[in-house]
Amino acid sequence: MQEQDTLVFVEVRYRKQSHYGSAAESVTYSKQQKLLYTANHFLMAKPQFSQRSARFDVVAVQPATGSDKLHIDWLQNAFCE
Repeated sequence: MQEQDTLVFVEVRYRKQSHYGSAAESVTYSKQQKLLYTANHFLMAKPQFSQRSARFDVVAVQPATGSDKLHIDWLQNAFCE
């Protein structure tokens, strides 16, 4: 995704239940490292984007408490290199 001059890599996570943590908590350090690796691979394959600033967002989705609707959190700049 692009926001103005910033390239935004977005990880979307869904958790039906929070027994093992929330959707946002499922983006562990290991997962972050995989996302950084993937972003670097993308930037090497698409050099036209390599001079832009980049950020990593997480969109965490889970059922809202006491409802059949979803609760969505958009965590901008959720982690960095």
